[in-house]
Amino acid sequence: MKLRTRDIIEQIRHGNIPDGYKKTKVGILPVDWEVHMLRDCLQRIERPVEVEPNELYTQIGIRSHGKGLFYKEPVTGEALENKAVFWIEPDCFIVNIVFAWEQAIGKTTQSEVGMVGSHRFPMYRPVNDRVDINYLVYYFLTKRGTNILEAASPGGAGRNKTLGQNRFLKSKIILPSIEEQRKIAAILMTQDKVIELKEKRLTKKKRQKKYFMQQLLTSKKRLPGFSGEWKTERLGKLFLERKETNCEGLEMLAITGTQGIIPRKELDLKDNSSNDKSKYLRVCVGDIGYNTMRMWQGVSAYSNYDGIVSPAYTILKPNSSINAKYFAYLFKMPEIIFLFYRFSQGLVDDTRNLKYENFKKIKVFYPPDVKEQTAIAEILSTADREIDLLRQNIEQEKQKKKALMQLLLTGIVRVKT
Repeated sequence: MKLRTRDIIEQIRHGNIPDGYKKTKVGILPVDWEVHMLRDCLQRIERPVEVEPNELYTQIGIRSHGKGLFYKEPVTGEALENKAVFWIEPDCFIVNIVFAWEQAIGKTTQSEVGMVGSHRFPMYRPVNDRVDINYLVYYFLTKRGTNILEAASPGGAGRNKTLGQNRFLKSKIILPSIEEQRKIAAILMTQDKVIELKEKRLTKKKRQKKYFMQQLLTSKKRLPGFSGEWKTERLGKLFLERKETNCEGLEMLAITGTQGIIPRKELDLKDNSSNDKSKYLRVCVGDIGYNTMRMWQGVSAYSNYDGIVSPAYTILKPNSSINAKYFAYLFKMPEIIFLFYRFSQGLVDDTRNLKYENFKKIKVFYPPDVKEQTAIAEILSTADREIDLLRQNIEQEKQKKKALMQLLLTGIVRVKT
């Protein structure tokens, strides 16, 4: 960040007015930025559909948090049941009035031409060349923009908070010149493209890992140098239950479905654990822990930590002839999770539990050569590391976009026009 930008931020933060800025009722702004009412920038566009009973119609929806439009499965006009629908017009600002307070907003494009939307999705087109729709969408994702949407959506929680369109159009919005709006929007759209491409890459990496698991954990594909027969064995022959207690000096851990076994303090949750941890179970590095009530949902993980966990978990101590990481991956396979479901006890899913006494009866098919187990686990671990690094990189790009929005949409950083 340039020194000039730091100076501007510091001056504005302390209530001072930097050169080239002015003080207004909505805060300190660049001198050439203006406050406009939305009704002077937008006009409502609607073209009712004369619904034909036997025609097919594709309806649009709008995701919350500015995640854009999605398309529903086509339905016949008869299935619309006399619901009033309107043709989607391109290049409009569109909002879901029921979830406007949750930033259910977007921009229509040529891709949606020929589709329809209900009366809950009003569309607005710019007038007087005062506002760029792409800029407007980003604006409503900022605190200032979100405040407008919330103020125009009175009522209780959820579906009772409906956007009042007249109130919305009477709202005031801060705008630079149309040229600067377009350049700001272009910068943010470029950053969105970077995020989109990396998220596609992440999806590809996840598919690749899933393929490796399906091939390597079922013997469909063997690694070079390994050719021995696989065998079937009961899990009780491979794992003992670790039931060590009175280890209160160790760190509290949590076993999660997505993050594996992590320190409990890393979870953004209230600590509801008992003050008396004498009955908490010890977990050692190399163990596998699972949620006794949710093993049938795949909640298990290999531990890289020494610590203690709630008695609601079951801790497995591997014998010396196996690689526990291999089995941690095996326990994520759908067919194995189905076995966990079958061997869990309980009348309904909410009460199903898989205690060690039933876990140990389950039979699995695996390579007895620990070297092959290790080689497979290393390939899958490498895939996990690549996925984690990519996730971290995507989060950094999202934080970069957030910083750009804060700087560009407030006028702290200017773009040349």
